[in-house]
Amino acid sequence: MPSEPSKDLEVFPNPQTENDYTIHMRVPEFTCLCPKTGQPDFAEMRLDYVPDKLCVELKSLKLYMWSFREHGAFHEAVTNEILGDLVAATQPRFMRLTAEFWVRGGIYTTIVAEHRAVDWQPKTPVQLPAAR
Repeated sequence: MPSEPSKDLEVFPNPQTENDYTIHMRVPEFTCLCPKTGQPDFAEMRLDYVPDKLCVELKSLKLYMWSFREHGAFHEAVTNEILGDLVAATQPRFMRLTAEFWVRGGIYTTIVAEHRAVDWQPKTPVQLPAAR
């Protein structure tokens, strides 16, 4: 197999450190295992972050997410573990991970975990008039 799952998150220098900008990523095929039954849990992960000095490299993120396929964890635990690892690797100004798990036992679960750098304040968004 050309690639293997990996817990290593690679980073690269943010090409535009002067500006706050948001990077949005969707991981629609996340899987882990239910720690009670061993059955697979499926989720879409949505990552939004404002980088500081570093950005996460996409292939390493894909291999990192793949590493949870045989990992048993509660939804809350795995979401916060992933956020913690991404924050440790990139040290962003802001990061939000939304984990939207598919139905299990008639219940959908969505976990939203956030990190905000202590000294970072978001800029006030510009409200433009509606186009006519």
